Amino acid sequence: MFETVLFPIDQSRESRQAVETVAKLVKFHSSRLVILSVVETPEEGAPEVMTSPEAIAELLQSAKTLFSEQGIEAEAVEREGKPAFTICDVADEIAADLIVMGCRGIGLTEEGAADSVTNRVINLSPCPVLIVP
Repeated sequence: MFETVLFPIDQSRESRQAVETVAKLVKFHSSRLVILSVVETPEEGAPEVMTSPEAIAELLQSAKTLFSEQGIEAEAVEREGKPAFTICDVADEIAADLIVMGCRGIGLTEEGAADSVTNRVINLSPCPVLIVP
């Protein structure tokens, strides 16, 4: 059913907590797993948030190792851009059947809903989105 699963990750606790769910799902469906890390492009006039290429490479390698230890071969993709749009673009490019994301709960309030990456992905995604609380 889910031939290709996209798992966008960052350095959050929520991403780490979603790993177990992703592993179970990928094993159950014998899915191809693509791990994505998005380096956010700062908006004009906003303070620049620097994430080193080394930190991103380490994050992706760490995730690949976690899955490898569970017998899952994962592909790693790094992109730059606005996270929600980039996640949806990559999902479209790889013909993902499912996006699995951890959720920080920011979008659960009215104030946070507009700024939530998760909420934006849900609304823009070309495929179903599974949110792991």
